[in-house]
Amino acid sequence: MLGAAAGGGFPQWNCRCPVCALAWSGDPRAAPRTQSGLAVTGDGETWTLFNASPDLGQQIRATPALWPGEPPRHSPIGSVVLTSAEVDHVAGLLSLRELQPFRLIALASVHAVLQANPLFDILERSCVARVTVEPREAFTATAGVCVALHIVPGKRPVDAVAEERCELAAAFITVGATRLAYVPGCAALPAGLVAALTQADVLLFDGTLFTDDELLRAGGGRTGRQMGHLSIAGLDGSLAVLRTLPARTKAYVHVNNTNPILIEGSPERDRLEQAGISVAADGMEIAL
Repeated sequence: MLGAAAGGGFPQWNCRCPVCALAWSGDPRAAPRTQSGLAVTGDGETWTLFNASPDLGQQIRATPALWPGEPPRHSPIGSVVLTSAEVDHVAGLLSLRELQPFRLIALASVHAVLQANPLFDILERSCVARVTVEPREAFTATAGVCVALHIVPGKRPVDAVAEERCELAAAFITVGATRLAYVPGCAALPAGLVAALTQADVLLFDGTLFTDDELLRAGGGRTGRQMGHLSIAGLDGSLAVLRTLPARTKAYVHVNNTNPILIEGSPERDRLEQAGISVAADGMEIAL
């Protein structure tokens, strides 16, 4: 897990909400987190990144497995798979601009957003192959890492990097006999998606907000549903469904800075742990 926080990271640079205040004060119960991102390997040598947050450079420096291993230039990063075109999922691509070959894999609508923004022309096409995949099409991202992107319910975020319509996807990843579902953004859990998640051995799911009105109560201007994020709590929240799924490892990712599950020992964190669900943290490793 390269990063586990939602856009802005934790603590957010301009926020003094009760949760961020603990982090700013150095309280060990509220460990800082960078913005959401995942790295997966099937052979221990070459890695696939899932999304590229604005913190990607920092995340690479904090992860020795992603360091260059051969002079003069080298990277074990073979592919970057994008699940959306949100700023906090694509801005880190600008940190990968140093003429280093890798494959950039996404749905057509995500590539269209990047194509429309000249900033991303800095990714030299002779080095960075832009690979378009269809929804639910299985593909090999790097050695031993098989992926399929499934479109999930969502609302186009106001911080997308262009105005084009852009699907939101979940990454269903297979490494050996292990099936991993990475769903950093999701607005609802329809029956078809729940059925797919039931097949996962490892489930990393959108934990942006604990309650739908959390941001409003913290002084923000939108509900979770307005942002395209299903809240954790409530009769129709994600916790009611996730607690019933058979995955051996379940964790919330993409956690907003206002979410009290970021505080160890909080009633909200205790509620998750009693349901067998953890809160992801930077550097968290899961053996597949």
